[in-house]
Amino acid sequence: MTIEFILPDIGEGIVECELLEWLVSEGEHIEEDQPVAEVMTDKATVQIPAMHAGVVNKLHYAVGDIAKVHAPLFSMTPDDADANSDTQEDAQAEVKDNASETATANDSASSGASNGKHIEDFILPDIGEGIVECEIVKWNVAEGDEIEEDQAVVEVMTDKAVVEIPAKNAGTVHRLYYAQGDIAKVHSALFALEVAGEVTTTSGTNDESPSANNSASSVASQSSVNTQTNGSSQQSAQVAPSKFSDGEYEPPIAIEGKVLASPAVRRVAREKNIDLSTVEGSGKKGRILKSDVLNLQHSNVDTSSQNTSSSAPSSSTAEKGDLNSTSTVLKGSVRTEKVRGIQAAMAKQMSASVYTIPHFTVSDELVMDNLMSLRKLLKPEFEAKNVKLSFMPFFVKAMSLALNEFPVVNSQLNEDATEISYFADHNIGFAVDSKIGLLVPNIKRVQDLSLLEIAVQMQNIIEQARAGRVAGEHLKGGTISISNIGAIGGITATPVINKPEAAIVALGKTQKLPRFDDEGNVSAQNIMAVNWSGDHRIIDGATMVRFNNLWMSYLTQPEKMLMHLK
Repeated sequence: MTIEFILPDIGEGIVECELLEWLVSEGEHIEEDQPVAEVMTDKATVQIPAMHAGVVNKLHYAVGDIAKVHAPLFSMTPDDADANSDTQEDAQAEVKDNASETATANDSASSGASNGKHIEDFILPDIGEGIVECEIVKWNVAEGDEIEEDQAVVEVMTDKAVVEIPAKNAGTVHRLYYAQGDIAKVHSALFALEVAGEVTTTSGTNDESPSANNSASSVASQSSVNTQTNGSSQQSAQVAPSKFSDGEYEPPIAIEGKVLASPAVRRVAREKNIDLSTVEGSGKKGRILKSDVLNLQHSNVDTSSQNTSSSAPSSSTAEKGDLNSTSTVLKGSVRTEKVRGIQAAMAKQMSASVYTIPHFTVSDELVMDNLMSLRKLLKPEFEAKNVKLSFMPFFVKAMSLALNEFPVVNSQLNEDATEISYFADHNIGFAVDSKIGLLVPNIKRVQDLSLLEIAVQMQNIIEQARAGRVAGEHLKGGTISISNIGAIGGITATPVINKPEAAIVALGKTQKLPRFDDEGNVSAQNIMAVNWSGDHRIIDGATMVRFNNLWMSYLTQPEKMLMHLK
């Protein structure tokens, strides 16, 4: 049985590539992970490996041709094709049926084009660094609705934020491709729109509808998932190579920290609520097969059954009318929820930070009296401009001034700890407790901003974050962070560095405490606990203490900042 090899995503935003060289020929037998073709994008030259062993039937492109991502690259007959011939025929039949339906739709679209209108797909764009999929939260339109250019069509949730997707053109909504709660892929069709104007033909498509190609590929991929069987036979049902979670193409070697599994296996794992990082792959080079996921699930089910059996006496007693026993069972019940969205991203980020960065902490006390007096003095001036002045703009500005003297605190170490990058811009992040979870947006180029400008940007970002709609540019590119636990009552904390940054500070609640002055007299002072965590690979304790001392000097004597404020 012949199957198509679909050209996978080979880089963020890349939709096509030039075929430089075929490394195989028609009729040749190839092995799993064997390089088949060499292609060139606008970023790099990439070798495309085979996903399974078999015989190459047809090469769909000649050297020099432009190949489309998500389109068939070549066809082949897998070594175990006979075992899956029936299921593959069913899958291909489904593809043909879908293509027929799409063709009918295209005919309708052509008819519409004769009336000065045509139907085009809206492709879900890149919505954040490393984001390859999102969940449909809410459609703001319905099929048949008239929409305007830049109108918010749908709300989607990534692992970083809730984002509104606007329409690029005005027109009539023809079809919504996803239902609420579905997972939509970046660079796939999100909805179809009937718009005015002539149909624009894309070169290299042989006059076939992009919608038809995408739809057929989607059905073929889905059918392969539904028709897979346990064991090695699942490999032949795959029609597309796997991808990293960050959207990059997966090379044919095992990468430390990366799970080697196909999209089909990943989909099965999601359906079974199984974390692939806990699965031991039995495939070549540690690749996780469908059978590995199913075997783990069966193991979990058996364990669960044993636990249920052990608790059977209590259940039996409850059935006989023992109300106390019933109560006991209910109290001992466990509710399990899948970790997803912002919470999943935070779990992944914090785990990576703790396991890869050697933390050390420096603690100190910040006397807030003078800063509180200055804030009280400036507050009416800021309110006149409809800006709420908190202490955070002072902390942020003072940090930027101190970073000028200690650039290593505003640096980042690369993954293999061989290079340090020093950043001229101070992109200072601050934790926000939003409705969708903890977010750490950042203010860009703080070194060039005044206290008022910082306060305005911070106020706008906080409002967006609490609504779950913070712009993507505010969530990436941070160089150092502030965690203000005191805002909700925490006194002290040991913060975890926001990888790949090198330092973070946790600010506690301001307390009026007795302290000795220089003459030995006891006086009441407003004290805030300050805790710094630093990357001990590039920052030593003495450097962190000196940096903290300079930062606190700007806050205890805020008049020192006047010469630097812009």
